[in-house]
Amino acid sequence: MTTTVTDDLTQLIDRATEGLKVDKEAFLEKVHKPGSDINKDHLIKRALENIDEANPDWAFAAARLYLQTLYEQAAANRGYGSTRQYGDFYELIQILTEKGIYTDRLLQTYTKEEMDYFAEMIQPERDLLFNYLGLYTLATRYLATDHDKHTYELPQERWMVIAMHLMQDEDRSYRSRYVAEAYWALSNLYMTVATPTLTNAGKTHGQLSSCFIDTVDDNLQSIYDSNTDIAKLSKNGGGIGVYMGKVRGRGSSIKGFKGMSSGVVPWIKQLNNTAVSVDQLGTRKGAIAIYLDVWHSDIESFLDLKLNNGDERLRAHDIFTGVSLPDYFMEQVEKRGNWYLFDPHEVRQVMGYSLEDFYDEEKGAGSWRERYLECVQSNQLTKRVVPAIDIMKRIMKSQLESGTPFMFYRDEVNRQNSNPHNGMIYCSNLCTEITQNQSPTEFLEEVTEADGTIVKKYKPGDYVVCNLSSINLGRAVPDQVLERLINIQVRMLDNVIDINTLPLKQTQMTNQKYRAIGLGTFGWHHLLAKQNIRWESNEAVEYADQLYEKIAYLTIKTSMELSKEKGSYPAFEGSTWQSGHYFTNKGYSGEKWNELKRDVAANGIRNGYLMAVAPNSSTSMIAGSSASIDPVFQPFYFEEKKDFKIAVTAPELDHNTYDIYRRSAYILDQRWSVRQNAARQKHIDQSISFNFYVPNTIKASVLLDLHLQAWKEGLKTTYYVRSTSNDVEECEWCQS
Repeated sequence: MTTTVTDDLTQLIDRATEGLKVDKEAFLEKVHKPGSDINKDHLIKRALENIDEANPDWAFAAARLYLQTLYEQAAANRGYGSTRQYGDFYELIQILTEKGIYTDRLLQTYTKEEMDYFAEMIQPERDLLFNYLGLYTLATRYLATDHDKHTYELPQERWMVIAMHLMQDEDRSYRSRYVAEAYWALSNLYMTVATPTLTNAGKTHGQLSSCFIDTVDDNLQSIYDSNTDIAKLSKNGGGIGVYMGKVRGRGSSIKGFKGMSSGVVPWIKQLNNTAVSVDQLGTRKGAIAIYLDVWHSDIESFLDLKLNNGDERLRAHDIFTGVSLPDYFMEQVEKRGNWYLFDPHEVRQVMGYSLEDFYDEEKGAGSWRERYLECVQSNQLTKRVVPAIDIMKRIMKSQLESGTPFMFYRDEVNRQNSNPHNGMIYCSNLCTEITQNQSPTEFLEEVTEADGTIVKKYKPGDYVVCNLSSINLGRAVPDQVLERLINIQVRMLDNVIDINTLPLKQTQMTNQKYRAIGLGTFGWHHLLAKQNIRWESNEAVEYADQLYEKIAYLTIKTSMELSKEKGSYPAFEGSTWQSGHYFTNKGYSGEKWNELKRDVAANGIRNGYLMAVAPNSSTSMIAGSSASIDPVFQPFYFEEKKDFKIAVTAPELDHNTYDIYRRSAYILDQRWSVRQNAARQKHIDQSISFNFYVPNTIKASVLLDLHLQAWKEGLKTTYYVRSTSNDVEECEWCQS
């Protein structure tokens, strides 16, 4: 190796390790071997090999080496000098617009002078905030490339394009300021946008929403229309939640002929095939979660859908399952009482109402259980009785084998619905954090026009849309920027609703009707570590309560201020926001809250649904923080995907934070996790993707107690039951 090459290598490593707690000299000795071929890929691999609990900063050194590769590739492809980190921003937009990657709306909306102004705002040094896993994830999945996957766009340009895209329709008098604020929020990693927004903002395929929820009615037209609609959404990158509780059970009558229906399982298998066949832009298969009521006559075969044994004709391994659970079922489980299964079609025919259209308005009493008990007493209904605990055992067996079904506590969800005047919430979405009004789309008639064109007419239902974005608690809270951040973040989310190009009319109409957003959080364990608060402590529960009340207050206040400027959502009148019951139900008091309550009543609120905590595993990786409200798996582990296996340490791991991260997610006392989540749930108008982490040796009685605790403490949903293999230390809490 020549002296020049050695000097260049030393300078490169000097830049990559500047200010980091790493042994640079040992690294130089390791990589500088006579006759070895030194390139950046080689250096990156050697840097990644050095990552462990004592040397987490090598993740940032590897990121800086990778950054140099990205800078050089972008410079070569865009035709500017390799000594520059970033090229001409306006020219980038021109190039990628001509190549059909960027939408021409950017050039139509913003002048060259505005784009040059935005270019001056770009801060290349903020690229140094990424660790290697975050930068690699952003670069390989989300940065804009040409059709041959050549690097053009760089990280700070992605943040700026997202900011410009989301602010394109703002008043020109203020637009540049809003773009600057959105860029500030994104580039400092104080927040992330949902992955469809991260991927598609500024590009020709502009679908920005994360997921959708459909309600299937009990007829062939609705079943097949839903399948077609779900295929369209899946093709465009959306995850789907599907409520099938209205569909008649196996053995039900069809047109008066008894015993003719094959039940929900064949239709679910159809959706399973759709999930596999219609992939998301060639990147992954579709993702569909299907929910069924626990009183539905097909519930037992539904719970067996994902099991690995039994009749494969009755299995659907590629969908996810969720169970809609009323309070009364959980009460019967706890007291080891009986549970009755009904066919929803027969209930409608005999009793004159749909049981799924009611809920218990109070804990322990309400219209759902009154009608359920009427059905139990009816001599005209076909019913089957099983011990409630047997159904629960089947649920838990499936959870320990497949992670699902998800749990949806329908009475609590509907009691907390801020728009009960406009409908029911039957189920959640693919990730269990969205709870919004739903109703099936109704086919009306087929009309032949004068020119021979056939037109099908529908009465649209509420087809739920999830518009998501998350606060990085590990950075935003210590930097004390929540108020400034939420102020721009709510505006960004609200603008997604108007800019978005959705493939179904029903989704567009529902999106405009409720203007629902889902402002969430990630980095909770990261924040606890920085604050030196133990997971298994009352302090963590109290901190969750205080912090999420503050976030709720700022989010509601921002949406109210936005309503002054742009108007409230169309379904505001009659909502609990308007009546003030929302604030009363939450127990909010004091002058600050009372004033906000009066302001909302007087000025409206821009968004009918406001907060939801998503899993955000990918975006939290990009931001270098812990996922959602979950604990980290371990202080040091390997993140493994189909295209990489990378060593990862907990965020900002050092001698100060190690003790907070020390206990594996699978041995932390999950009862504390439930208490934390109950504390934050009371401030979140929608729900939370909340996982249980349990060893696979957990006793059924302990898992049952966790579910009962979650229900009693007011959780609306729970997500996966994640169980692990035997290679974890003995878990004390689950043996108690």
